[in-house]
Amino acid sequence: MIKKKIAIIGSEGQMGKWFSKYFLEKGFEVIAYDSEKEITNKLVTKAKSLVGAILNVDYVILAIPVKRTPETIRLIAKEMKRDSYLLDISSLKLKTFSALSKIPDKINPICIHPMFGPGTKKLKGQNIISIPIRDAKKELLMAKSLFPDATFVSIDAVEHDKKMAVILGMTHLVNLTLANILSKEENFTLVEKMAGTTFKAQKILTAGIMTESAELLETIISNPEIRRYAEELWKDIGRMLILIQENKSEEIIKYINVTKERLAKNVDLEKAYKKLISMVNSVEK
Repeated sequence: MIKKKIAIIGSEGQMGKWFSKYFLEKGFEVIAYDSEKEITNKLVTKAKSLVGAILNVDYVILAIPVKRTPETIRLIAKEMKRDSYLLDISSLKLKTFSALSKIPDKINPICIHPMFGPGTKKLKGQNIISIPIRDAKKELLMAKSLFPDATFVSIDAVEHDKKMAVILGMTHLVNLTLANILSKEENFTLVEKMAGTTFKAQKILTAGIMTESAELLETIISNPEIRRYAEELWKDIGRMLILIQENKSEEIIKYINVTKERLAKNVDLEKAYKKLISMVNSVEK
């Protein structure tokens, strides 16, 4: 049986390494190319050039920075073999969607956003977002065949970027600024000794996010859709600080209760708290 060939462009990045390992385990021949780092994986076939990597493969995955993705799509699409598949995994989709929409008809586009990081061991329970380009049904079926254990959600490129402003943009922005504050803490050891459940959980989340590359963090928080949410956050923090300064406890409590009631319509708050305790306890064992 002839092995299917897949090219991983950006194979030495964190997600590039994850995809290389994943597809090797699935029985693919992996062609690896990285313009910035030396390829260390001895199980892959090393390509000497970008075009050399993609010429005779069945699939190409672009695991490269978002800003380079549209131009790379334009560079390689016309060189890829007929009926092959070009997979984009970038975290923002408007510009890559536009580039994929213009590739030659002989190439099949697949636009996905894996909602997991390179530390993921199993795909079961992990979400992958699928963005239709030409033939939504065909593209989704192919994506599911490559990642059968994942859960798929389909959404268009515009809505994807709007939702990412909340799911990734705001979480990363808040944790980046918190990381900056924590990094300046003079006696961090004492802070950790004094810490309770909330801080312990938040520290794990904040520190975990800071393991991502600076380029990826910059891309995530540069999503144009984040602005309205960030401005609302800025406005609310300013309002809270004024209310605190003016000792307007009743207004602060009202804000908290209204927020709690709205959130409780979609989130089981008691269950969330139990999960928080369970998470921190499991980490500390």
